[in-house]
Amino acid sequence: MKMVIRIAALLLSVWIASSAHAAESHEFPKLDIGKGGQCVEDPQLMRRIHMDLIKHQRTETMRLGIRGGKYSLAECVECHASTKTNSVVGSNEAFCQGCHAYAAVKLDCFECHSTKRKQPLEAAKTAETGK
Repeated sequence: MKMVIRIAALLLSVWIASSAHAAESHEFPKLDIGKGGQCVEDPQLMRRIHMDLIKHQRTETMRLGIRGGKYSLAECVECHASTKTNSVVGSNEAFCQGCHAYAAVKLDCFECHSTKRKQPLEAAKTAETGK
């Protein structure tokens, strides 16, 4: 019995070590984070629960009429839309589309909501006008 436990422990150790190596060597998507900067929450937290925060904000907006809260989808777009296209979708380098494609999660927010900033960045305006 002790031998079986030792073998199981050894196999578990090898599996954990190989999983850790696979996670370290895995290539994550290269995203255009737009303006970036300080997010409303820690980036690790946002990767895990941003949808819950957005849904909570949606409920406050739709049920209570509270607009422009801390977790507003429009504010996410304002910050994370590409500096080139002013959009969070359009390629797998775009902030929202890239992450959702990587995670194999359907991105349906933008069936109703805008994918673009309200006010384009000056760099985007300059690129469009050539000045």
